[in-house]
Amino acid sequence: MNIQAAIRREQRKLEKQVGRLQRKLEGLKSAAKALGNSASKELGKVRKRVLSEAARAKISAAAKRRWAKVKAGARKAAS
Repeated sequence: MNIQAAIRREQRKLEKQVGRLQRKLEGLKSAAKALGNSASKELGKVRKRVLSEAARAKISAAAKRRWAKVKAGARKAAS
């Protein structure tokens, strides 16, 4: 097998992939342009997730219970 021929085949294959990806990118750009500024506004807004005090307390209590089990198991193993 000729190495140069294999390299050329691989190069042609990659060039085809690049062409397909460029066409997809152009399609996405035109879709974003058709949507106008609304697409960029939605992507820019990331809202912070806020937990209530009750939810925080439940999570904290559950974590404390889990750690208590771990510590109890460690004490048994040490004995």
